[in-house]
Amino acid sequence: MNWKFWKKKEKTEEKKKGPVREWVDAIVFAVVAATLIRWLIMEAYTIPTSSMENSLLVGDFLFVSKFHYGTRTPRTPLQIPLTHQKIWFTNIPSYSDAIELPSYRLPGISRVKRNDVVVFNVPDLSENNRGVMPSNWTNYPVDLKSNYIKRCVAIAGDVLEIKQGQVYINGQPAENHPEMQKRYVVVSRDQINPRNLDRLELDPEDYDNPYFEKDGSAVYNMYLTDERLELLKKESYIKSVTPAPDPAGQYEYGIFGGSPANKWNKDNFGPITIPAEGMTIPINDSTLALYGKTIELYENNGEVVLEQGRAVNKSVEVKEGKLFIDGKELTEYTFKQNYYFMMGDNRYRSADSRYWGFVPEDHIVGKAFFIWLSLDKNAGFFNKVRWSRFLNLID
Repeated sequence: MNWKFWKKKEKTEEKKKGPVREWVDAIVFAVVAATLIRWLIMEAYTIPTSSMENSLLVGDFLFVSKFHYGTRTPRTPLQIPLTHQKIWFTNIPSYSDAIELPSYRLPGISRVKRNDVVVFNVPDLSENNRGVMPSNWTNYPVDLKSNYIKRCVAIAGDVLEIKQGQVYINGQPAENHPEMQKRYVVVSRDQINPRNLDRLELDPEDYDNPYFEKDGSAVYNMYLTDERLELLKKESYIKSVTPAPDPAGQYEYGIFGGSPANKWNKDNFGPITIPAEGMTIPINDSTLALYGKTIELYENNGEVVLEQGRAVNKSVEVKEGKLFIDGKELTEYTFKQNYYFMMGDNRYRSADSRYWGFVPEDHIVGKAFFIWLSLDKNAGFFNKVRWSRFLNLID
């Protein structure tokens, strides 16, 4: 027992942290805080290609909301914080697949809706290995697949069809975003002066190099919004402007679900039903041509592995119009999750669901929220920042 309880305890002097320790503590706190914010709330992205022009421009920097659709728990917990596939400025993987966990989605404030601009992990293997020889391809975990940004044009259960470039949902024409670009053949008296292209706010991504007719006329493929189309038509040097969708009945190689028999192309596609959780389809040649890859690779019916440059599922076999899972033949199949159909607003320069198929719900990352910076790589130093896009909400 302490008989001197009335005496004040002597204060022990706390050892002050050295400057190095303070810096280390500050850096650790910042990394942990940034990692949690990036995972739970908001993540920064940049637009590298023209597939979403003119809604989103090359050089736009934006924040993507994770809380709208609900953030996903990570599948690959052994990862260097604030990295994606590789360690910065190297080709060294930033993660280890020694531990892979089931992924769950936390509650969000909304679901993916038509016309939402969505960031997602692109499902297709080749899209995740662009510029890499097939022998060196990597089958990334879902949460480490390449991030793409597109507009959701159809949700689970919708029937989608494209006719002459116009999207139809459940038989009705879909709403076209005002900044959506279509392709036109533009004939000018001669090559258009760069000053005129700048005045019309046409970047190099908005047109191809022209070819010339015998009379000196310059012929361009241009990708124009409705507003810029009307402005261009008023120019005195323009001889003609003609819409240029791919003609119906012309089969395009590589189109999703397409064949020489149905002759689908990027502008004439479908009809096709977007899979929904609980939707049951009969198994036959026609349904497997559209949904066989989805059932094999994205429905969690077994482990997907990389084999000779392609993703395969040893538990699923599709052959001669029949479907076998774990050796058992199925005459019908019920989908386990929702899927979405994504397209770029620059319809003719977008690698999207028309080529690699549906986006599974477990590949959804978040909703594009607002632009916090925009840099024009083609502008001079004093005009590099697009101030008019600063803090613009994305619709």
